Amino acid sequence: MNFQQLHERLRLEIWRRIDSGLLSGSLLARQTGLRASHISNFLHHKRRLSLPALDRVLAAQMLDVEDLLPEHIGSTDSTVLMLRKTSVPVVSVKVAMSVPAVLPQLVQETIQLPEDYFEVFAPRRTLTRRNWERFVAIRVPANQALPMAPLLLSNTVAVIDRHYNSFALWNPPRPNMYAIQVGADIVFRYVTFEAGRLILRPRNLDYAVELLELNDDEAPSGPIVGRVCICISEV
Repeated sequence: MNFQQLHERLRLEIWRRIDSGLLSGSLLARQTGLRASHISNFLHHKRRLSLPALDRVLAAQMLDVEDLLPEHIGSTDSTVLMLRKTSVPVVSVKVAMSVPAVLPQLVQETIQLPEDYFEVFAPRRTLTRRNWERFVAIRVPANQALPMAPLLLSNTVAVIDRHYNSFALWNPPRPNMYAIQVGADIVFRYVTFEAGRLILRPRNLDYAVELLELNDDEAPSGPIVGRVCICISEV
């Protein structure tokens, strides 16, 4: 695949996400630091992205070149997208952290996402998660969004893959963003494990790195609720 084909496949994928309600041009501009007019020109075939700008868009949308190959990119047929949906329950922090099977009375709302969004997410779970319902979502309050801005914004719906509590990178070399249980709450951070503790790193450098000490009998993956695989923000 040459640069022109990559550029066009990325443009179609961004339009697909906009049409599905997962993204907007203004949000993409905020995530990448590019001007809104630059994004608009890219979307409307008036201007191509430079390689650095293309990298910014890929990183902001957690995409890799492989995701844009024909076997990964979804159909642009809006009828097909309307027919092939997956329901994801939006739940409380407590339910996301501790409830394996989400009963209807625990669901705050439901979001519908294109089915093919989930086809590329290979699980990397511990045995204790085998019977857990895989995908849940929570609304991220402002105080939890700021350390990971602009990937997370206030009231972002973060879809969490609870079958991914491994430290293995899903899309190397980019770090995974995880939902981590800290006490009775969930925080969102990049995570590594060193010297018997979890190191929680924010994306926003105005916030400090935090250390999460583990109990002697606690597995490193224990506090990991799951990997954040999709972020939906309203702007």
